[in-house]
Amino acid sequence: MLGIDRLVYRISGRTIIDGASARIPEGHRVGLVGRNGAGKTTLLGLIAGTLQADDGAIRLPRESRVGWVAQEAPGGDATPLATVLAADVERARLLAELESAPDPARIAAIEDRLAVIGARAAPARAGSILHGLGFDAADQARPLREFSGGLRMRVALAAALFARPDLLLLDEPTNHLDLEATLWLVGFLKRWPRTLLLVSHDRDLLDEVPDHTLHLEAGQLTLYRGGYSSFARTRAERLELQEKQRVRIERERARLQAFVDRFRAKASKATQAQSRVKMLARLETVAPVVEEDTPALDFPEPKPLASPILTLDEVAVGYDGKPILQRLSLSLDFEDRIALIGANGNGKTTFAKLLAGRLEPLAGELRRVSRLTVGYFAQHQIEDLDPARSAFQHLAEDMPGVRIDRVRAFLGRFGFPGERADVAAAKLSGGEKARLALARIARAEPQLLILDEPTNHLDIDARAALVQALNAFPGAVVVISHDRRLIELTADRLWLVAEGRVTPFAGGIADYQKKLMAERGGASEERSGTARPSEDSRRLAAERRAQMAPLRKKAQAAEAAMARLARERAALEKQMADPAVYTGAGQAVAELARRKAALDRELAAAEAEWLAAAEALETDGAA
Repeated sequence: MLGIDRLVYRISGRTIIDGASARIPEGHRVGLVGRNGAGKTTLLGLIAGTLQADDGAIRLPRESRVGWVAQEAPGGDATPLATVLAADVERARLLAELESAPDPARIAAIEDRLAVIGARAAPARAGSILHGLGFDAADQARPLREFSGGLRMRVALAAALFARPDLLLLDEPTNHLDLEATLWLVGFLKRWPRTLLLVSHDRDLLDEVPDHTLHLEAGQLTLYRGGYSSFARTRAERLELQEKQRVRIERERARLQAFVDRFRAKASKATQAQSRVKMLARLETVAPVVEEDTPALDFPEPKPLASPILTLDEVAVGYDGKPILQRLSLSLDFEDRIALIGANGNGKTTFAKLLAGRLEPLAGELRRVSRLTVGYFAQHQIEDLDPARSAFQHLAEDMPGVRIDRVRAFLGRFGFPGERADVAAAKLSGGEKARLALARIARAEPQLLILDEPTNHLDIDARAALVQALNAFPGAVVVISHDRRLIELTADRLWLVAEGRVTPFAGGIADYQKKLMAERGGASEERSGTARPSEDSRRLAAERRAQMAPLRKKAQAAEAAMARLARERAALEKQMADPAVYTGAGQAVAELARRKAALDRELAAAEAEWLAAAEALETDGAA
């Protein structure tokens, strides 16, 4: 179906795709994976024909139709239903011709063709796709200009699905979807009968939909059987074998070289030495395995608070005096892990803003425990970054009076080591901007984290780091996400936001999916063999957090001691810098020097204790 032959593509002299080749047979559903910046979106553009290769070729059968979601969201007075129907170009052309065709024979031919392509059933099929993506019958008849950009991008996705191209290209299709629409899309794509090439950072989507995985790394393409988990396992095994082979060859190379160096000058061994030289020349070179570091995420441990930390009693909340949610009576404990579920537009973000203190109740009472600090992550915080300022400049402004080395150390906890902290925000990737936004809310050491779609710009490894960081965080977490894996691995309870209320949901994400399928009249999709996190895994995660608590306290105590000792040493150094000290008795100067030496020893011991605790936390957290 799709052939990629020695493809080369360069941007500003930098080679992004370097002689890559691959074959994707007809009907395969393929997940395209690779690190951020590897060139996945570029490859899709080359296949779609919006970009031109510098060398090589992309081969498709003649008259094959390639479909992908337009980068520009549709708009204007057209309705979502009309926009989706128009995506079937042949149907639209035949219907237009039918209205003006005078020849009965041509009319009959058109009618026959319309029957073959299912034109009469098209409105129902288009409506079903739009409904699955969150548009009810009334929404389908509204002008597109009344919808947000995210919802209009859903219409573009619906149009691509409706057109049923021979090759469908999807680039992060869940970015504009809520959890409900994501669940529907997974089921729809699992039944996709044609060829599919899918780019996503949603590991569940990459596990359940693709039957093959295409890995783009260092400009090269490698095709693996199975979904993402199978790919990751197979690749890890291949890299392990590669490293073992490299070590074996280097050991043999060292043995041969030692023989040559020892006996090259001896006449009796000259022939044998020369033979070893030839053997050395024939030894292959195996490149060492170099894996990119996974970005760090490490929320500071907050001061514990008595539960409940937040209580709602018959609260109503909304905008301009009009309630969106009413009769809210809930409480949140210090160690609660809550995921908010419910379709977009039902008020999840409104409720998150209420908990974060960004909205005041219209009625009822909301009580917060004293000294509660809330860290609230929203997508606009990424957009609000000053493009000309670096991560360090952003955080230094948020942490006035804090020493430069402490600011940089804090940034290091969120994946900005060394010079990376000085790169302008405009040159950071989407994932780096998201991590900077998380660092800015974490610097206040909040006891409650409220995260509204935190994974939209994070790749698979960064999402895994976020899961680990949230499971290590001892405070309360409230998360809104379309990433089922994040919810299943971090949330202990679900709260359903629907019909103007927020109520606890009995069960997990799998139960919620069954509920949605039942409401939509469909059968629950069978799992594709991917292991799903269970109640046991969530219980183990909670136990792991409890086991890590003593280590966190030890690290926190050592960090506090470091800060105290650093302040004492700074005061002492200021005193020693005063010329008046040296005009008096020498005993005073000697005493100051002894105190400084003692402080230096205590500070070194505290730093060693903190480092040991931090390393133990990192090891246990990765287990």
